[in-house]
Amino acid sequence: MQHKVLKIAPQDNVLVALQDLSKGYSVDFQGIKIQLQDDIQVKHKFALAPLETGDPVRMYGVLVGKATRSIPAGGLISTENLKHAAENFGVRQGEYRWTPPDFSQFMDRTFLGYYRPDGQVGVRNYWLVIPLVFCENRNILVLKDAFLKELGYAQPDVYRNQLRDLARHYQEYGTTEGFHFEQKTDRNQSPQLFQNVDGIKFLTHESGCGETRDDSENLCALLAGYCVNPNVAGVTVLSLGCQHAQINLFREKLAKKDPAFAKPLLFFERQKWTSEFEMLSEATRQTFEGLAKINTLKRQPASLNHLSIGVKCGGSDGFSGISANPAVGHAADLVAALGGKVLMAEYPELCGVEQELINRCASDEVANHFIQLMREYARRAEAIGAGFDMNPSPGNIRDGLITDAIKSAGAAKKGGSSPITDAIGYGGYARKAGLSLVCTPGNDVLSTTGMAGAGATIQLFTTGLGTATGNPITPMVKLATNDDLARRMPDIIDLNCGPIITGEKTVEQMGQEILDYIIALASGEFDTKAIQLGQDDFMFWKRGVSL
Repeated sequence: MQHKVLKIAPQDNVLVALQDLSKGYSVDFQGIKIQLQDDIQVKHKFALAPLETGDPVRMYGVLVGKATRSIPAGGLISTENLKHAAENFGVRQGEYRWTPPDFSQFMDRTFLGYYRPDGQVGVRNYWLVIPLVFCENRNILVLKDAFLKELGYAQPDVYRNQLRDLARHYQEYGTTEGFHFEQKTDRNQSPQLFQNVDGIKFLTHESGCGETRDDSENLCALLAGYCVNPNVAGVTVLSLGCQHAQINLFREKLAKKDPAFAKPLLFFERQKWTSEFEMLSEATRQTFEGLAKINTLKRQPASLNHLSIGVKCGGSDGFSGISANPAVGHAADLVAALGGKVLMAEYPELCGVEQELINRCASDEVANHFIQLMREYARRAEAIGAGFDMNPSPGNIRDGLITDAIKSAGAAKKGGSSPITDAIGYGGYARKAGLSLVCTPGNDVLSTTGMAGAGATIQLFTTGLGTATGNPITPMVKLATNDDLARRMPDIIDLNCGPIITGEKTVEQMGQEILDYIIALASGEFDTKAIQLGQDDFMFWKRGVSL
């Protein structure tokens, strides 16, 4: 039976509504009668006891805000009476002791993956085509159109077919009335030529020149991480020739990540060719030959310690920190206990739980690096008149995440409870087993782009409001926080964590289901909805000014 309210942690002084509650309704919570002073929408919070101006408000056991005026017991907590507040943080306090969850049922499990020369194991076999500078975006798109359509990787041209049929109907009848859209597959889609190549992925971006040298270096480091990612089997690189992001700089960043890089790697620099036609023709030939080469690779059994899982939330709601994020956190703890890697990013959404994370760090060195990264990020935000308190979006606020600390405390649940083995700057690469904190913005695509560049081979993306975000080289699993979203947007949701809210499943049960899903996905048994939709989002985090 579904409960109507929830107290997340013993220290909390607010309750969460698990369904719409009307003003005047009497809530019986642990023997205490609370009469609601306002209508409380599902996912929103109300005061458990009276609060005065300046009083702390706690959720998830941490400070998430301070009252800006008196709030009676049963009064709605909103942006009108609460402002963001978070605890200060400092050095690591003592040694962290962790009891892993029971992972015995997964100890002997394997997935079918692609072994790479450096010992990493990919879950997909992709060829990657990248530009070092935005000047080559057009050439990237020319190659993309040719390769995807002719080799059988193009998405069904549903909307072009619809428009063609609509135009014919209009030409015949002089109106669009009476025309009905039908979802059809592409009538002229080519069969897939290379059966063991899961896809050819083409990146575009707006950087590489006309910016600070630091940004160009970071771009090269990020792109190098995409090349080292074990889901990538070979790479074609296009360069103009005169930009900041030179081929030599890219090679330098690549060598730092993998000095013995042994995947097929092709370079084409436009200013060294007599014509664009000549360069693209040769790029086409050599890339085709590379595809034929990686098509000979086969999936082989790999133990679960070869998994590298990124965790992310976006389009979050008031249930994110109660259902999907804790379930993902349990799956993350299982992966960490099995010796795999877990990557958690979006530093602005760790605001307020820093000390808890610092205390979980495996060493003072890791803790101090995380502190440095957090403070530098906050300093950069303040320098432009912003701050972490500005993070929640209108959709977040509308669905109950009214301060950054509330959002962050729930978002951090994705990282489970395992020790933090590393803190990684943007453009870095995760090498240590266990949980790594990857410095990225909270922006969905900037964050998922950064985790793929840091080596994530699958990403778990929780959402309460719905988002179609994907990534070119890492399958993106969408997990709904509530039943309603799963029903309304089945074309983008892969797993539904709503049964946690209704009491049909526990967080632990859902976490185990997530890991079962990951193993099957990693083995290539199916694709995520984002892959089926061709949702290949890539955005570089440009931190400097344009010059």
